[in-house]
Amino acid sequence: GGRPGHLGRGQLRLPRDAADIAALTRCRVIRPESLVWLEGYQALVRWRSQNGITGLYAVPYDTETAVGVTKDYPLGRWVHQQRRAQRTGELDPHRKELLDDAGMVWEPGDEAWENKLAAIRSYHRATGHLAPRQDAVWGEGEAMVPIGQHMANLRRKGGLGKDPQRAETRAAQLAEIDPDWNCSWPLDWQRHYKVLADLVDADGVLPTIDPGVLFEGDDIGRWLTRQREATNWTQLSAEQQERLTRLGIKPVDAPSPAPAAKVATQGQSKAQQAFQRGLAALAQWVEREGQRPVPRGHAEEISVDGETEPVVVKLGVWISNTKSRRGKLAAEQLDALRELGMEWARPVTIP
Repeated sequence: GGRPGHLGRGQLRLPRDAADIAALTRCRVIRPESLVWLEGYQALVRWRSQNGITGLYAVPYDTETAVGVTKDYPLGRWVHQQRRAQRTGELDPHRKELLDDAGMVWEPGDEAWENKLAAIRSYHRATGHLAPRQDAVWGEGEAMVPIGQHMANLRRKGGLGKDPQRAETRAAQLAEIDPDWNCSWPLDWQRHYKVLADLVDADGVLPTIDPGVLFEGDDIGRWLTRQREATNWTQLSAEQQERLTRLGIKPVDAPSPAPAAKVATQGQSKAQQAFQRGLAALAQWVEREGQRPVPRGHAEEISVDGETEPVVVKLGVWISNTKSRRGKLAAEQLDALRELGMEWARPVTIP
């Protein structure tokens, strides 16, 4: 039965359970080096089983596990050695076959992707969606990942990689976790909607939610009120409207002025036009980002009636300038700013 002492870890006991015996049989020839390799393979199979892991999975390099009399078998380093042996052509084909069956990740790019996918699965299990704020982070300690930035990058053109086949596979993996991962509307909208959908799913009916009711930092009540406003409702896609309708959310009856993002400019002074465009840009920011402060250098693109190209509004600068001259604004302008979360927009009493 070979020279177990060759392992340097004490007596190696041959496997007893059916899966390990089958693996041993598939190694075909039992030599001392086969036993050394089989010890690592058994450690991998058992570690995956103990952690409930199925499918492709990249074992972290610093992973250690108990196997036989060894309490801290360096499984992560062993897996790394197999990957290196495969690259240099030194890995026996039947061993590669065994490792393929055990969900081995061979390419570094695939390994990074699998690690990212594991974080995405974990986030979805905890929240029920893949629509984090862009600045959201997830995990603990060294395993902390910028989940918001990850999802924003993946949704961009080419975000799944240059290889079309690989991109298609990755898109399918993400869709399996959440079919709405790449929805055509902003993730901010999707996150608020999902919270309400979960409430309806739990209670069968949407409860009364007033502005000011928060869920993990999002003002769900304020968002719901804004969706019901006729001007905002008309800007939603047919599918967004349909989803809200299924939750029992309908637009309130109100006159329908021009949608906020479609700014009518006829008959307005240049100052009025500039204010309306700034307000439309701010509404667009709040819809996408929530009540997050607007960086001073940030610019928004909006659609304007009569313009074929989007208009760029220097939103951060506009907010700063508008705030400095709030004493000159009309009451309805101040009301519109407060409605979008600008608490500084309170009427100034001039003695």
